[in-house]
Amino acid sequence: MAEIIQKDGTWTFDGDVLRLTPGRDKNVSLLRKTVGELVVPLDALAGISFEQGKKTGRLRLRLRDGADPLLHATGGRLTEPHDPYQLVVESDRYGVAEYFVDEVRGALLLDRVPSGPVDAYLLPGPSVPLSVSAGDGTASFDGERVRLEWNWKTEDSKVAAGARTLSLDDIAAVEWHPAAGLDNGCLRFTVRNAPTKAPPKYDPNAVELWGFKKDPLMALVAAAVQARLPHPAAPVAHRAAEPVQDAPAPAAEDDHDALLRRLRELGELHRAGVLTDDEFALAKQAVLKRM
Repeated sequence: MAEIIQKDGTWTFDGDVLRLTPGRDKNVSLLRKTVGELVVPLDALAGISFEQGKKTGRLRLRLRDGADPLLHATGGRLTEPHDPYQLVVESDRYGVAEYFVDEVRGALLLDRVPSGPVDAYLLPGPSVPLSVSAGDGTASFDGERVRLEWNWKTEDSKVAAGARTLSLDDIAAVEWHPAAGLDNGCLRFTVRNAPTKAPPKYDPNAVELWGFKKDPLMALVAAAVQARLPHPAAPVAHRAAEPVQDAPAPAAEDDHDALLRRLRELGELHRAGVLTDDEFALAKQAVLKRM
């Protein structure tokens, strides 16, 4: 067994799995403390590296594409303080870090673990139920439904639309973006048959994030949902949410309830000022013709 213990955390490898436990140091991010210990199977790894610096070094794990719902939902946008697959190493433990890397690399070679992408998640994602308050709302997920509730900082049109409840069947995709510079971040859900390009401030299916301490925790909500959606690389036959090739393509769009939902979405976008009066009238007319 190989183990390295640092203020930033403890990594342990027993030949089959790596256990990544965050440290209790004040510099360890809230996201990593909330995630807690991660158990990473060897076959989820694409590689490991160690970078030396003058005062500290850094161990980095590279996971196979598609292995972790957290990495998929965040699209590689987790910065270093929040990335659970990095460990800060003090200079007097460089030898231990190098030994740790050799042990993991040796196991990868011995077990002939491929480094290519996978078509199923090899990590389970965050446990549920899960609820996070940040930015202009609260996102809760119980494993089957997402609920978005708004606070006093929410834009008026989103407040007027009320709290939002989305079942997994309604959700086509989820993504998390951190705030960067003058651009706000978001937790956004893409809803089937009701896509929107509205900014997160006005999007009733998004929580707007402003770069505060709890923002990264919204990535956990995104990961928990992502883990329960069809894997993007899975064979089409295994994606229950996608139609079989012989199914009539317009069936979902012609569904009466789906069209009603689309009308509500258009109304919310119109009230938010995203759609002009003319754009709203044309879009509404098009939907009504299909009902």
